[in-house]
Amino acid sequence: MSTATADALSASAPSIRVDGVVKRFPGVVALDGICAEILPGRLTGLVGPDGAGKTTLMRLMAGLLRPDEGRITLLGRDTVRDQGEIAELTGYMPQRFGLYEDLSVMENLQLYAELRELPAAQHKETFERLLDFTKLGPFTKRLAGRLSGGMKQKLGLACALMARPHVLLLDEPGVGVDPVSRQDLWRMVGELTDGGMAVLWSTAYLDEAEQCESVLLLNAGRLEFAGKPEELTRRLEGRSFRIREPAGDRRRVLAQALDLSAISDGVIQGLSVRLVTRAGASIDAVRPLADAAQARVESVAPRFEDAFVDLLGGGPGGTSVIAELMPPVALANDIAVSCTNLTRRFGDFTATDRVSFEVRQGEIFGLLGPNGAGKSTTFKMLCGLLKPSAGSAHVVGLNLAKAASAAKNQLGYMAQKFSLYGLLSVRQNLEFSAGVYGLSGAQKQERIDEMIEAFELQRFLAAEPNDLSLGYKQRLALACALMHRPPVLFLDEPTSGVDPITRREFWTHINGLVRKGVTVMVTTHFMDEAEYCDRVALMYRAQLIALDTPDALKRQVARHDDHEPTMEDAFIELIKRFDAQAAAR
Repeated sequence: MSTATADALSASAPSIRVDGVVKRFPGVVALDGICAEILPGRLTGLVGPDGAGKTTLMRLMAGLLRPDEGRITLLGRDTVRDQGEIAELTGYMPQRFGLYEDLSVMENLQLYAELRELPAAQHKETFERLLDFTKLGPFTKRLAGRLSGGMKQKLGLACALMARPHVLLLDEPGVGVDPVSRQDLWRMVGELTDGGMAVLWSTAYLDEAEQCESVLLLNAGRLEFAGKPEELTRRLEGRSFRIREPAGDRRRVLAQALDLSAISDGVIQGLSVRLVTRAGASIDAVRPLADAAQARVESVAPRFEDAFVDLLGGGPGGTSVIAELMPPVALANDIAVSCTNLTRRFGDFTATDRVSFEVRQGEIFGLLGPNGAGKSTTFKMLCGLLKPSAGSAHVVGLNLAKAASAAKNQLGYMAQKFSLYGLLSVRQNLEFSAGVYGLSGAQKQERIDEMIEAFELQRFLAAEPNDLSLGYKQRLALACALMHRPPVLFLDEPTSGVDPITRREFWTHINGLVRKGVTVMVTTHFMDEAEYCDRVALMYRAQLIALDTPDALKRQVARHDDHEPTMEDAFIELIKRFDAQAAAR
């Protein structure tokens, strides 16, 4: 290592310095006068809503874009003037990492070694080090396209580390990754920072940001906060409360709270409702809601997410325009979805193994599990998109094996991977979805207009879906799934990668629809979203290993001290127990 690099890696010198950076694109200022420092040996979080400028800032740091004004130096090198050296010193893992899915794990490593011009004599030692570091050694022959989401991210990280960079830029590496795999990613990144590497981790998961040593919070191209997460969280002291197990419909209590001017934010937390008041408001703003619900209100410690949402002006209101337009759902049978011994095999591989459960009308039923547990396969069988190898499934009383077409007209499905038509405009996608579901004439146009207004799609109607931000892509996908007002809604990771404000908007719609009698089945890797569910089924290794309310699952893993377990604690501990029991058999 050169003397200059060694000096740059010293504790007193930032690894990256951003001085007054401005970046413009046609019609938008993506970054507006950003000044920041990224220190060596430290994990720095980069957070902000969709379109805040996070990816643009990372691409500037990696030397892939040029600033219009200002300057970025990385280990003392100018990202414009010294672009060749920047590439050697930096590992960059973009949001859509360029793995070649038809190549094996080892073939991807070999390709990236050649792209980084790693001497052939170093290949064997480097591959062994990276495979051991990422625990991908047993999977070298597996095609990248057949890896789970977590394993793909580990392979992406291995490729980004190929040339032993001094700075690592990770653009949302945790998106679509389950809590167990995210723990592995955190372990790996922790080892890297302990070794002196500067790591910038962009994330939509605010519990991840809370674990970072420092955070940069962007909004609309401006840096709103830079510092330790706890410094921002402390601003919310005395403003976070919980209405403990309100009587009746807790979703109604949340909706009423969010429509109050004194409330900045609110979420469902199991059987309770968690609220954040605006500056200047007190517990008195919450007490009338608690009294009406025959519940007690208690002060709780603020979270980084509370402070994040409040800093950006608070969450959306509690009223869903879509739900207000929808008439109440009335089903002949109280059971909206059911499956018995549902099984799906792909050759010798069993993706879903004898899964059975029932979902009541007007219930939010969560399907959780690690990547590859069988959640999406189960979803597809329940939607009639995949035939089971054994067992049966019913939707609104219709047997999917005998009346698949009729059943499909009773449900809406939002796929895990954005599945709209990229060659059609936003308006054309809406029109196509309406036609598929049998809408025509004035009714078709009326429903399309409703979706355009409710999801604020007016200015994007001529655009192609691929040109939209992730948040608006998901809005469009949900609009298409709701076009025919289905009584059952299947949402497969609907908010993956979406910022917290947009996630709250989605859940406002979901809660409103459920209050109209719509049944919702949802998969998610956001454990705080699992709190919204009435019941949660945990899948692991193709089997259903737990099924109960969120609060009951948390109680199962509670310790004897005062620690209050989270859904993530329950997720990880229940899987550990299953593994221990399997090993003992």
